[in-house]
Amino acid sequence: MKKLSARRRHPLAAVVVLLLALLFSGGLYAVFAPTSKAEADETAQSLTIEEGKKLYSVGCASCHGTGGQGTSDGPSLVGVGAAAVDFQVGTGRMPAATSQGPQVPKKKNIYTQAEIDQLAAYIASLGAGPAIPTEEQYGPQGADIAKGGELFRTNCAQCHNFTGKGGALTHGKYAPDLEGVSPKHIYEAMETGPQNMPSFPGTTLSEENKKDIIAYLDAVNSSKSESPGGLELGGLGPVSEGLFGWIFGLGGLIAVAVWVAARTAKAKKS
Repeated sequence: MKKLSARRRHPLAAVVVLLLALLFSGGLYAVFAPTSKAEADETAQSLTIEEGKKLYSVGCASCHGTGGQGTSDGPSLVGVGAAAVDFQVGTGRMPAATSQGPQVPKKKNIYTQAEIDQLAAYIASLGAGPAIPTEEQYGPQGADIAKGGELFRTNCAQCHNFTGKGGALTHGKYAPDLEGVSPKHIYEAMETGPQNMPSFPGTTLSEENKKDIIAYLDAVNSSKSESPGGLELGGLGPVSEGLFGWIFGLGGLIAVAVWVAARTAKAKKS
């Protein structure tokens, strides 16, 4: 007992006990503590990218290359970003048909949204690019419809018509009708510039500007009331209006001229 009591009074005894306690508590924490949220998120993202790579290898690599570097049949996808994938695949434009025309049309989508997210995550891992927008970015809350109409007429109406009905371009290409297109896809199209469309990054059109344009398109395409300007002639703008003027306006003038000439000739005979 005297020897045990002497050891407990040793100057290093307290230090030894403290070290043992720390080792014991640290071991228990390592065994029972849950994985940190950051590690869990990183693992989930890695799995998403891996699944996206598998989908890419099956449905995209034949045209865009095994690493997204591009081939003679498809452009490079390095740096296009997740938003470009979400737009192209979400609207059914990709994968494209084997016999392509001058422009890849919108068609029925063959992927689920979960699969699209996986593809987008993989492409985003190849190089930095525009991310998929959140609902806060393209939602109507706080949007200025009048400002959106002004911006749309300045930047978009030349191709899409001033109400977004679409229009013809050169060499068989066209600007698609924007009625019924989801706000997210409109935002992504402005951000990424698909096919013939120029891109409008934040330096050209801010997030607020894009939201205003989307709100304007929603307003003009979802209105069920009659056109305040009268007969809208399909909403195609000066083309249909000019054609209407030529056919009915000029035609009416010709008819009046013929009628006047006929009455004049008849009067002379009398």
